[in-house]
Amino acid sequence: MTDSSARPKGLSAYIAVTAAYWAFMLSDGALRMLVLLHFHTLGFSPVQLAYLFVLYEIAGIVTNLCAGWIAARFGLTSTLYAGLGLQVLALLALAQLDPSWAVGTSVVFVMLVQGASGVAKDLAKMSSKSAVKLLAPSEDGGLFRWVALLTGSKNMVKGAGFLLGAALLAMFGFVGAVLGMAAILSMILLAVLIAMPEGLPKGRKGTKFSEVFSKSANVNWLSAARVFLFGARDVWFVVGIPIYFYAVLSDGTTEGNRATFFMIGTFMAIWVILYGLVQANAPRILRAKDRSEASLINAARTWGWGLTAVPVILTLAAITAGEPQIWLTLTLVFGLLVFGAIFAVNSSLHSYLILSFTKAERVTMDVGFYYMANAAGRLVGTLLSGLTYQAGGLALMLGTAAAMVAASAVTVGFLKPEKR
Repeated sequence: MTDSSARPKGLSAYIAVTAAYWAFMLSDGALRMLVLLHFHTLGFSPVQLAYLFVLYEIAGIVTNLCAGWIAARFGLTSTLYAGLGLQVLALLALAQLDPSWAVGTSVVFVMLVQGASGVAKDLAKMSSKSAVKLLAPSEDGGLFRWVALLTGSKNMVKGAGFLLGAALLAMFGFVGAVLGMAAILSMILLAVLIAMPEGLPKGRKGTKFSEVFSKSANVNWLSAARVFLFGARDVWFVVGIPIYFYAVLSDGTTEGNRATFFMIGTFMAIWVILYGLVQANAPRILRAKDRSEASLINAARTWGWGLTAVPVILTLAAITAGEPQIWLTLTLVFGLLVFGAIFAVNSSLHSYLILSFTKAERVTMDVGFYYMANAAGRLVGTLLSGLTYQAGGLALMLGTAAAMVAASAVTVGFLKPEKR
């Protein structure tokens, strides 16, 4: 029999929040792939496709800034309920898209819906990420293990969502896929509303919004590094590489498009699942249990510069090839998987350090500020993904990613161990 008294207080609530967050991220990954592939087949240019995700990322910046205060003021479960509910509404709204609308009207409509989805994601994320700091054991590297497990599993689930979105689009079409996801997420929301266990903080009255802005130099430097790191990923991830693969793989027929959807969705899913798997195992890879905070800060610098080498090599490959070729496509597949593995260690280190630097009474606000920077990086990367690919193809897009990773590594160099 399980000894329930051995469980940390609030663990059942944390498990419920995390399970709901996993379900949310499955729908989030599927929705991104649905929107990208569906509107590409309708003839949207790379820049127009990038515009579809711009408000999603802008919403993330604003929401993360506010969600930390909301969670501190009203409790962690409030942000989860709001996030799930808003995502359901966003999915239902997207199903109302009329194919006869003008391109400009469609872009604006989808931007607005994606903006609502961005708000939803970051409200839901706040509950699960902040709960780690409050519940994780501090001894024997427990915080790093819990952070890595949560973040890694979330990304594996989101990776499965990419594959799910491509599969749903091929089998049921855009509207059927969106409505199906809305129905499932509604049931999950109802379940957590009815059966959410007790244990997570309820919030504290009198929390001021101005407290969101951190006075910690480490929190601010790490947030800046996060902008560059995730900008570097999304420069190629959001638009450029999926569209390159579509151009190389599809023959333009309905059957060809369907097969291409599966292949692109499979690659994106494998990339994110690999990313999540490495994240979950980052404490073992780094042997973090026996390392100090100062040692892990040094590791963040080393891994940052190691990551920079990958897009540099891929940029040189793209310049050498000049145009799509089989060897270039295979090099990109292998190189981006390597990028994903090294990127995962960097991301996991950052996620641990932000929780290590913050204090329990400020956790939701510092985490919100940090993920606001994360969203700002994704916004910059999203915009540059369409612009650089359209303006200069693979070489410019990958070169931009290399420059942004290097900037992240430089910024991490300003971190210093906290004085306890």
